[in-house]
Amino acid sequence: MKDLISVADLTSEEIGQLIEDALVLKKPARQTHLSGKTIALIFEKPSLRTRVSFDVAVNQLGGHAIYLSPAEVGLGQREPAQDVARVLSRYVDGIVARTFAHETVVQLAKHATVPVINGLSDLEHPCQILSDLMTIQEKKGKLAGLTVAYVGDANNVANSLMLACAIVGIEFRIASPGGYEPGDEVLAAARRLKGRVTVTGDVAQAVTAADVIYTDVWTSMGQEQEAARRLRDFAGYQVSQQTLELARKDALFMHPLPAHHGEEVAAGLLDSPQSVVFDQAENRLHMQKAILAKLVT
Repeated sequence: MKDLISVADLTSEEIGQLIEDALVLKKPARQTHLSGKTIALIFEKPSLRTRVSFDVAVNQLGGHAIYLSPAEVGLGQREPAQDVARVLSRYVDGIVARTFAHETVVQLAKHATVPVINGLSDLEHPCQILSDLMTIQEKKGKLAGLTVAYVGDANNVANSLMLACAIVGIEFRIASPGGYEPGDEVLAAARRLKGRVTVTGDVAQAVTAADVIYTDVWTSMGQEQEAARRLRDFAGYQVSQQTLELARKDALFMHPLPAHHGEEVAAGLLDSPQSVVFDQAENRLHMQKAILAKLVT
C-alpha cells in the first residue's frame, strides 16, 4: 500500500496491525522511524487536531514537518494538484493533504511518487476513524461484534466510520433526518464489504443497546451558509444523557471535535464518565505515528 486515501484501502488485518503499532508507539520511548525524512502538510482548511497531531507525530518519529498553507500552494488555482505532487515528490518523503475536494487527494496520490495520506476531504476522514477504532479497542478490548450508532449528518466522518465498521465486523447504525442520509455509493461500498448497516430517521432505533454512540457537528466547515436551515432540520437529533441511557450501560460516547455544545451534543456531555472524546483526540497522534511509520519508512 503506497497511500492512504480511503479507510476502504485497508483490510481488517491491516487495521488491526495499525492499532497494535499505534498502541506500541503510544508508550514513551525514543522513536526514529522517520529519521532523516521530511513530510509536507498541505492544508486547504484550517485545523487544530489534524495539523498539530501530524506535526508532533512526525517530530516524535525523528522527522521534520513542513506546513504549507492555502496561500503558499493554491491547489487547483495557482497550480494544479498533479504539478504540486510531482514537485513535492522531488523534495519530501511523504505528503499529508487536508482538502475540500476528495478528488484533489486522489490526484495528488495519482501523480506523487511518495506516499500521500488523506488528512481529511469532503468524502472521507480515514485518519480520524482509525484513531477512533484504536480508542474503541482500548476501551472495549475488541471491535468485531460491537454496535456503533451514529447520530447526525452523514458527512465525511460518518462515511469513513461506516466503511471501517464494515471492514472490522462492527454493526453500524445511522440516524439522520431526511435529506442527510448516507449517499448511495458509500452505502453500496459498505455492503460490498459485508457490512451490517441500518439507516433510519429514528434516533431511538439507532442507539438502543448500542456499544458506542457517535455524533459530529451538524454544520461542517464550508457549510456556514446552511447553518440556520441545518439547525432546524436536525432538531431532535441532539445526543444527550437521555440518549445515552437508551444504549448499553457501559456505552461509550464519541465525537471527533470540534463540538458545538448545546447543538449536536448536550452541554456538559463531553465531561460524562462515558465520554472518551479527549482520548480520541490524543489517539490521533499515536495512530498517525503508526500510519507514517507504515507508509514512509
